[in-house]
Amino acid sequence: MIAHLQRASNTVGLLSYLYGPGERGDHVSPRLIAGEGHGAPIELLAEPDSLPYLAHALDAPAERLGTRAPAQPTWVCSVRSDPRQPDLTDPQWAAVARRLVDATGIALYGDPDACRWIAVRNRPRQVHVVATIAREDGSLHNAYRDAFRLQSECHLLAAELGHLPIAPQSTPRTQETHMPSPSITITAEPSGSVSAKGASDDLSATLLKHAGFQQIDDWYGRRHRLPTTTPTDHRAAIATHAAEMLRAARYGVDLDPTLDATTANPLGPFTAGAELLRLTEQIRSAETGADLKQTLDHLLNPEHGALERIREALETAGEQITDLDDEAFQLADRFGFAADFVSSAMSELIDSDDELLGVGHAHQPDTQTLSRWLSHIRGAALAASPAAARAQVFSTPGAEAADASTSVRPSHVPGPRRGSATTPAAAPPPGRVTPVPPKTFCPIRKE
Repeated sequence: MIAHLQRASNTVGLLSYLYGPGERGDHVSPRLIAGEGHGAPIELLAEPDSLPYLAHALDAPAERLGTRAPAQPTWVCSVRSDPRQPDLTDPQWAAVARRLVDATGIALYGDPDACRWIAVRNRPRQVHVVATIAREDGSLHNAYRDAFRLQSECHLLAAELGHLPIAPQSTPRTQETHMPSPSITITAEPSGSVSAKGASDDLSATLLKHAGFQQIDDWYGRRHRLPTTTPTDHRAAIATHAAEMLRAARYGVDLDPTLDATTANPLGPFTAGAELLRLTEQIRSAETGADLKQTLDHLLNPEHGALERIREALETAGEQITDLDDEAFQLADRFGFAADFVSSAMSELIDSDDELLGVGHAHQPDTQTLSRWLSHIRGAALAASPAAARAQVFSTPGAEAADASTSVRPSHVPGPRRGSATTPAAAPPPGRVTPVPPKTFCPIRKE
């Protein structure tokens, strides 16, 4: 089970897409399976001809914020299950959606001021959770680390549903007998020749001769030397190969650094991995937040960064698998899931540039910023809570009907805003998924 998190600015357009045929005509029987509207009749508005009113019901807390409303108030989470496993029923998917909004803090269990949300199912093995990040008490949901919380909860859900393979139990091995390791030293002598000295047993002699060394037996004892005709550029390769074979045979080898061919590329043919290893060393040696940001841009750049290239490679691999064998869709889906994981990692860090620049610097707010912040806190402290306001309204005769009509008939439909993806925050969930129905509602779709 995997989740993909996004942010949107046009709730009406998003709902029209979810309740429509889809980009490839693959949306089947779109229906609302769970949600919480805090008094708004979202179950009655979840019809194709009422989507503007449903969008207004979801956006109402953000609209009340006025100019303080964020540019992307809509939180969208798409969750897919493993195609190799049986699909979940609507009540099970509703329970999954409830667990996810609780895990991220969008709608904690028992929170009267939680964000409004709905869960829409329009495809097999998938559900979409749509919520507003504006809470009923006028505050905003802190989306920091939402992507991480979602993936952790999805992993837990998959384990509870039995969708994860059982790891084989390790069998205890008999204790190995450790023998003292003979030592061999391979050095480049001042004359330019390469010699191997140390252990003088037959096994080490055989391995050195196999690598290309010549054996010399004189009154100094047995030793090995490369022929003087060995080209200079071949000496390091031969010495490195001899050292690898000797170490595999449990010999201790002291190889002259000038003869170590692995220092040029420590990972051999894996040049991409070696480049990332070099980038890791640069990150480790960064001395300021600006240096760290500049180095991390090679990893996090949304167009040319290493993560984007990895995501693109995984996605392309899945498409190529389908092109080569249209029956291997399960393997292609696994590569698609991996690409989504990388995309979630990128969205986790997409807005970290300013924070990286501030690493290592103590920030002192200026007087104007502090004054504005205190005024907001003072205003929030003096404002009545939504629960108290509702209690006062409903205590007035005839107010209940007026409030219901107001929640259904919006004065206007919120227009589109410009937006982009974001990420992450939350709390752990209680309970299991399988037979647990959602706590809000799970209506039966009209035929």
